[in-house]
Amino acid sequence: MQSQSSHWFGLPKMLFWGYIAIAIFMSGDGFEMAFLSKHITDLGFTPAQSALVFTVYGFAAALAAWSSGVVAEIITPQKAMKIGFVMWVIMHALFMTLGLGLKSYPLMLLFYGIRGLAYPLFIYSFVMLIVQTVPKQQVSSAMGWFWAMYSIGIGCVGSYLPSFTIPAIGERGTLWFAIAWVMMGGLIAMFCLRHVGGESEKANLSTKEKITELTRAVTILYTNKNIFLACLIRIINTISLFGFAVIMPMLFVGRLGFTMPEWLQIWAIFFFVTIFTNIMWGVLGEYIGWMRQVRWFGCIGCAIASLMFYYLPVTYGHNFWVAAIPAVVFGITVAAFVPMTAVFPALEPHHKGAAISIYNLSAGLSNFV
Repeated sequence: MQSQSSHWFGLPKMLFWGYIAIAIFMSGDGFEMAFLSKHITDLGFTPAQSALVFTVYGFAAALAAWSSGVVAEIITPQKAMKIGFVMWVIMHALFMTLGLGLKSYPLMLLFYGIRGLAYPLFIYSFVMLIVQTVPKQQVSSAMGWFWAMYSIGIGCVGSYLPSFTIPAIGERGTLWFAIAWVMMGGLIAMFCLRHVGGESEKANLSTKEKITELTRAVTILYTNKNIFLACLIRIINTISLFGFAVIMPMLFVGRLGFTMPEWLQIWAIFFFVTIFTNIMWGVLGEYIGWMRQVRWFGCIGCAIASLMFYYLPVTYGHNFWVAAIPAVVFGITVAAFVPMTAVFPALEPHHKGAAISIYNLSAGLSNFV
């Protein structure tokens, strides 16, 4: 456990390089987000075939996210992160050479699908390491930094850098370039987190006991009512985030006369704000109380921001700066849910891995819903 002086503004010093690893790893993982679906159709596949590739990937990612908490607790987070990192690099290389390279649709589904298991195993095992090594009262601020690094990786660098690399080295070159980023993030985690935390108390369980612990990632929903309620809150709290990405371009571009670059800039403002508000709310939650923050600033605040996101642009029409106001407010309020990560293991202190697994599952279900 850490002392009060062993963190900077809520960032645990002993895990510093782990946070850097998350940002770099998720940058590489995010390179393909904006263009891979179009790249697959450009190879001659139908939009439906391209969509199925991402559906299989999403299902695998949800499965890995769900089980990662318990797996990390049983084999140690460092080993789980190593497995995720190595799996990502190998499967991405096979996807590039045998899937896209040979234009083989079954191999694209297979290798990209298996790669979907990799990134949740890497990043959510690090969440387990945070929960294991950081004092309970500091988990909220530590998780604020985690989500900030995640946003920097996938939301900023991962989305921004390809706009420079695609004109320079092409789409295929950019996809290969992603391996360099993921390897750098993975190697930093492997070498800099080796001696962080102790041996997990669950690491010495028999095989039968380990299987029983894995099943807790399901049964805990029945045995702990508060975990079930927290799961529902976590599903609901980012529905608007995922939903807006789908429906708002139709409103802004389709009805109100915004250009697509203008809408993307408004959405980028939202992500940029969350980098800072994730850290801010992570620290504030320790002073004003986790549930008070989630209730008033998260639930009520997000509801108001969601209404603003529709009514302000509809009322004022094609006005970029007015439309940017709800993006900023939404970026402030949605981040107020950061302490939810700390709430889950606090509700089930003897089975933290299973609690984190349910948190990860509910985050995935939010995207699905």
